Amino acid sequence: MTDICFHFGVEDRTLYVCRLLRKAVRQGSRVLVRGEGAEMDLLDKALWTFEPQEFLPHHRLRAGQPLPARLHRTSVWLMWEGDTWPRELQCGRVLLHLGQQPADDGDTWDRMIELVTMESEDRRQARQRWRAYEARGWAPQALNVGVTL
Repeated sequence: MTDICFHFGVEDRTLYVCRLLRKAVRQGSRVLVRGEGAEMDLLDKALWTFEPQEFLPHHRLRAGQPLPARLHRTSVWLMWEGDTWPRELQCGRVLLHLGQQPADDGDTWDRMIELVTMESEDRRQARQRWRAYEARGWAPQALNVGVTL
C-alpha cells in the first residue's frame, strides 16, 4: 500500500520542494515531481539556483519524449500533470504530487507526498485530495511542517 503524507503549512513551496528533493537524493531515493507546467518551469530553474554552490541533477520529462539510456538513472524527474511515467523506466519509489487533482496512479508508488500551503484554496483542494485517497482505501497521514526544511 502506498504511504501518503500531506505536508501542511509549507511557506515557500518552491524552496521547500528543492530542499525536500535534496534530502531525498542524498538518501538515494528516486523521485518524480508532477504538477502544472508553470510550476514545473519555476522548479526547473530553482533546482539550478536554490543554493549558490549546489546543483540538484534532474530531468524534465515530457510526454512522448525519447529517453536516452544515459538518463535512466536520473534521481529527480519533473513531469507535467496528466503525463504518464514512461514504461522504459522502472517506476520511481516516491511521487511528489503538486497537482490540484488527486493523483490517479498513487498505487504504483511506495510513497506519495502532497504539499499544502496556508492559502485557503490550496487547503480546500488538499482536503478534496485527502478524501479521494481515503475513498480508495488509503490512509493519508498529516505532517505539520510550519517552516521550510
